[in-house]
Order: sequence, then structure tokens, then C-alpha cells
Amino acid sequence: MAEIRVRNLHKAFGPFTAVGDVSFTIADGEFFVMLGPSGCGKTTTLRMIAGLEMPSAGSIHIGGEDVTMLRGAKRDIAFVFQLFALYPHMNVRQNISFPLRVQGFPRREIRARTDEVARILRIDHLLDRPLGGLSSGDRQRVALGRALVRRAKAFLLDEPLGALDAEFRELMCEELRLLHKRVGATSVYVTHDQIEAMAMADRVCVMDKGAVLQIGRPIEVYDRPATRFVAGFIGSPSMNFLPADGGLPAGSEVIRVPGGTVAIPRLHEALTSPDAVLGARPEHTRLCADGPLRGRVINVDYLGARQLITVDTGAGRLRVRADNTVRVGTGETVGIGFRTESLVVFDTVTDRAVRSTLFDGAVHG
Repeated sequence: MAEIRVRNLHKAFGPFTAVGDVSFTIADGEFFVMLGPSGCGKTTTLRMIAGLEMPSAGSIHIGGEDVTMLRGAKRDIAFVFQLFALYPHMNVRQNISFPLRVQGFPRREIRARTDEVARILRIDHLLDRPLGGLSSGDRQRVALGRALVRRAKAFLLDEPLGALDAEFRELMCEELRLLHKRVGATSVYVTHDQIEAMAMADRVCVMDKGAVLQIGRPIEVYDRPATRFVAGFIGSPSMNFLPADGGLPAGSEVIRVPGGTVAIPRLHEALTSPDAVLGARPEHTRLCADGPLRGRVINVDYLGARQLITVDTGAGRLRVRADNTVRVGTGETVGIGFRTESLVVFDTVTDRAVRSTLFDGAVHG
């Protein structure tokens, strides 16, 4: 397996810039997830790593070798697409073994490797079956098997679970993570689903509009988002945002929002923009009689052991994630408080989080 280094990667289609000056390093054996909305540049970046698109500028190294201008067939990588791209006239064994047969491997080795991969993926009982009767989950395993059998330097996966229903996606997330640990492959996984990303990644790379906004472990990206976009894109439901007064000096420990003053982590830098935005995760927002804000409950969603309470306040509509033991009804007036050490202040001009005792700088692209 191999380290992947991407430096100042740029891709333009005429006047449109799909990827602009992207740089990152993926460690040998790492499960690296590229996350973002449709059109953010993640798939184009993956296709450039794979050699399916040539970059307009920048460089790509795989295993220490400069592969920037090499065709995909010369890069020793395996690619798994969202659409399984299997051969319907071949059975499972023939589909998995196809890359080895094309390369002229001996029959004995082809059979041994195919059997080994099928056992790892738990489809060895399906090897002589035609594709026609297989479930979507089994078809996805066959597609993964065809990639794994090559023992490539790196595995690139472009939304491989997108065509599966919710139950299969959850199962396959767990399967892929376990498979990665067993094989130890360098894997680059593209998705727009933040739940998939948070469940599987060693590190997450969040992209938007062709740029890398933040790279970090899932817990880092969730707890210390580098930008307001990252804070809103990661989390279900997403972070609460409250408009606030700007011009905060370094050392500030409070911020004014419509309806009250909220304690915040001490700021390490001054906020010079005319306005700011205060961010609070729903689980860091709570109902309390002496909270700095007041509001009216407009909805309560019961989610088993937890409930999601929506409150209309002078600072906007806020969502509170609370235990189901909290008793509150629609129309009640409640106090809103916050877990101070988990709040994030965003600069409205740069969209970036202001450095504080919570967050002393995330990894930016």
C-alpha cells in the first residue's frame, strides 16, 4: 500500500474551476473520506488521483512516485464506482477474477486469490451464482471483490453505497470499515453523506466550491469546525446559528445576541468584522429556567431515548437535543442556555471560526 500526496491540484473545464489549489497527504493504510455537497469538487479530485482526469496544474504522488500525467492503468490503483459496473453475462467468480485474467495471472493463483477475497467479503457461497438473483448488497460486495483481488497500492471509492437503501448502507458502512482494518489498504472514499463519513473515516476532508475547508479526525471536524459551512454541513440536525454583535476584542468571554448575553470560550484573537455568528450544537443547547434567552416551544420530536425540541427565540429558531425525561409541551415558554465550553464564534467576513480556548485553529485546506 502507499502514501498519496496531492499538491496544489487544480482542474478547470473552460472558464469553470472545478478544483482549485487543493493539497493534502493521505497516510499509508489510512481511510480518508472526502465529504461535501454535489458539485464541490470531491469526485473530480478522486478522478484525478485515479488518472481518469488529467489536472490543469499541480502534482500527484502515489507511493513516492510522481503519477500526475500517468494514465490510470499505470497507477496500480483500484476504483469502485457508485454504479457497480459488473459484467451481467459473467457469474460472481468470473466478475471478481476478471482483472487477474486480463493481466494473465496463472489459473491457480487466480482461483486462490478469488477464493480468499470472497471469504473476506463473505460471498464465497455465491461464487458460482449468476448476478441476476443477487441483492444490491451482494452486488456491491462483488464490485469490492473485483477491486480487492488486484492488491493495488490504493483503493478509490466513489460513493459506492449511494445506490443502496438505508438499511444496506448502514450495514455496508460497518462492513467496509471492518474490511479496511483487515486489509490495511490506503483508501480514499468520496461521499456526500456526512453520517457515512463520520462512521468510517480515519480523517475527513470537507470540500465546498472546489476548495478544501478542513481536514481532521471526525471528532475534530464535529467539535471544532473551521468554518460556518463545515459547522452547518456536519451534524444531524446541524449546528444552531445565532446572530451576534461583532468587533469583539481578543480575550472576550461574552457575546451579545438578540435577547441576551451569552458566555463564550475566551477568544484568542480579535473579531474585527461588523457582525459575528455564534454556533451551538443542539446537544450543547439546553432548556433552563435561568438561561440568557427566552423562547416558545413550537415542536417536540421524540427520538427514542432522546427528543429534539424546537424553540422560537429572539435570536432565531433553535433546536435542543434533550433526554426524553424532559417534560415540555408545544406553546410553553422556556429558558435557553448553552454549554459554554462548546460554543464557536464565526467571523461573518471570512466565514472562519475565531480562535478560542475551545478551538485553537483547525486544519484548513
